[in-house]
Amino acid sequence: MATFLYRLGRGAFRRRGRVVLIWLGVLVAVVVGAAGASGPSDEEFSMPGIESQKAFDLMEERFPGTAADGATAQVVFVAPDGQKVTAGDTRKAVEDAVGSLGGGPQVADVEDPFASEAVSEDGATAYATVTYKVEPSEVTDASRTAVDKAADQARAAGLTVETGGSAMDSGGGPGGTAEIVGLAAAAVVLLFTFGSLAAAGLPLLTAVVGVAVSLFGIVLLAGPLGLSADTLTLGMMLGLAVGIDYALFVVSRYREERGRGLAPQEAAGVAVGTAGSAVVFAGVTVVIALAGLTVVGIPTLTKMGLAAAGAVTVAVLVALTVVPALLGFWPNAVLSRRVRKAGTTIPRDRDRDRDRGAGGRGNLGARWARFVLRRPVAVLVLGVVGLGALAVPMTSLRLGMPGDEAKSTATTERRAYDALAEGFGPGFNGPLTIVVDARDAADPQAAVRTISDRISDTDGIVSVSQAGFNEADDTAVFRATPSTSPTDEKTKDLVETIRHDRPAVEERASATFEVTGTTALNIDIAAKVQSALVPYLVVVGGLAVVLLLVIFRSVLVPVKAALGFVLSVLAALGVLVLVFQEGHAADLFGVEQTGPIMSLMPIFMMGIVFGLAMDYEVFLVSRVREAYTRGETAGQAVVSGFQHSARVVTAAALIMVAVFSGFIGEDGSLIKMLGFSLAAAVLFDAFVVRMAIVPAVLALLGDRAWWLTTWLGRLLPRVDVEGEGLGHARSNSPGPYPDGSVEARV
Repeated sequence: MATFLYRLGRGAFRRRGRVVLIWLGVLVAVVVGAAGASGPSDEEFSMPGIESQKAFDLMEERFPGTAADGATAQVVFVAPDGQKVTAGDTRKAVEDAVGSLGGGPQVADVEDPFASEAVSEDGATAYATVTYKVEPSEVTDASRTAVDKAADQARAAGLTVETGGSAMDSGGGPGGTAEIVGLAAAAVVLLFTFGSLAAAGLPLLTAVVGVAVSLFGIVLLAGPLGLSADTLTLGMMLGLAVGIDYALFVVSRYREERGRGLAPQEAAGVAVGTAGSAVVFAGVTVVIALAGLTVVGIPTLTKMGLAAAGAVTVAVLVALTVVPALLGFWPNAVLSRRVRKAGTTIPRDRDRDRDRGAGGRGNLGARWARFVLRRPVAVLVLGVVGLGALAVPMTSLRLGMPGDEAKSTATTERRAYDALAEGFGPGFNGPLTIVVDARDAADPQAAVRTISDRISDTDGIVSVSQAGFNEADDTAVFRATPSTSPTDEKTKDLVETIRHDRPAVEERASATFEVTGTTALNIDIAAKVQSALVPYLVVVGGLAVVLLLVIFRSVLVPVKAALGFVLSVLAALGVLVLVFQEGHAADLFGVEQTGPIMSLMPIFMMGIVFGLAMDYEVFLVSRVREAYTRGETAGQAVVSGFQHSARVVTAAALIMVAVFSGFIGEDGSLIKMLGFSLAAAVLFDAFVVRMAIVPAVLALLGDRAWWLTTWLGRLLPRVDVEGEGLGHARSNSPGPYPDGSVEARV
């Protein structure tokens, strides 16, 4: 691995013009392709096999031509204080607006609130439901504009009018602010780390190239694959974070090798061969974890995972090729001013460097490692107890699918949601859809009435609508409105009660029924995802052990890494529950409405954090192992490893925290929660687990940390992450040092 990447780095440096032209060609190709693409869609969450999805499928089968999840819009009319929507001019204004809605494009039907009894008991609120001939992703801007015009028409008459529904969600995507904040923060961290504008700018430039290729590629494939706007934002988030970090590690190693006296091309080869090996394995872990989300069985989650994995793959390729190519154009620009002044052709005394790491004062990373080595038990206990305490709230984790109630009150969708809840009750925004299959019933009408009456008598149901039959008169659909909101735990209990009582009801009615609708679908998805959390965590943790076993050829180091990953994930989930579910410091992060954690978020976060945690583990511990295999004692190796990598790992972690934190300001619930949880997880994993718990454990284990049984050592493939095999490859390369010597292996 290291030898191949070493030659790749040298080749990219030498053929820099060709490499840059190839990547520019790829970028132009995806930009041109994306220009004519349909772009991201607003595909609804679905999960084959669950009851809610089966009911949707049955509706589409028995009611041909009508999509079970077709687009709808709700226009909510609220009369001025003390007035009613049913009185005089106010009623006429509502009727005129409803007439305008019926003339809009793509409209299949509009329910007049006065004819459909969609008026609150106090007469202050009414709503009109607009049904479209197409699914939500196919609603055009012209259709939404027609709804807005009708709403403005009623507002002009003095009514308060708000709009909501699936048809009014025009989607999202990267808005620009989060990306700018992340790039600005990354620039500051890089400048402080390298002390050079060129060294700080190169990782930013290559990351932007990688993100551009990824984003336009996602846009190009969005239509055919049904990718959502959240996928685009997630690709931006991950591509930017790992793109900067991967380039940072390669540039940092290049500067280190140049400081040791290597010629530019040779330094680029060694940097890609060593740091690049770690980049490859770090990237592979992220890709495997994200691609592994396919086992959960949620199509939307699968597509997001694969698209994000593609963005990470592009970031790895850019770090291995574009970075050394750009270093070839400006080989000295990324060096520090001190090195440039001293001259880049004088090799430093590597024995002196080693002594400084082992016994001299060293840098801040070395001093911190010595501090941990002196107090390993105290550091270990403090780190584990601290993260464990933060993880405790995770035990009360509730999963759900926040809707319009989680949006800002500045949006019309949230105001429409609140107006309907106030006028018709909190359960109105999440009615249950009951699908009755009466094909085997002697009297379908009587069977449906029996089921409707029994559900109506269930505690927690406030009303049941009139059933609608299909043309064959063997299938009916009606709505049951709960007394509680869609995200309330009592609503979940209500759905479970109805399903629990179903056998007795079906036996009496001689017909079968299923409970579906957005609320039931979200409950089913949450239950499915929650049941998959522990198995997925076990699989990901086991994968971490296997990969690190191959990389470090050690039994205890991988186990320690996997346990640290689990600890940081649980702590991040605990903090997420504290803020988004329980509301602690919610205002600080712009959370206006607390509630359940979005169902897809925890398992998606696990996949991403797994890869990022392995990033820091590989970059940090590989330098420790490199020093250990070079002959240093276990304690000296920890100090040497931290001297060479602590500052860079710290900078990489700060960059990721800054990039992820920028997305907390996004409107989408998934992206907001994901940005927050990833920032917290990286903070915990990098600074508590990898920078504190890892050296403490290594100090306590000593030489046992690198123990490997003989039989297992023969079975495991040899993967040269530290660059031990570069000696032979470099001996065939002219002039690694100015005097042509090749005596020292880096």
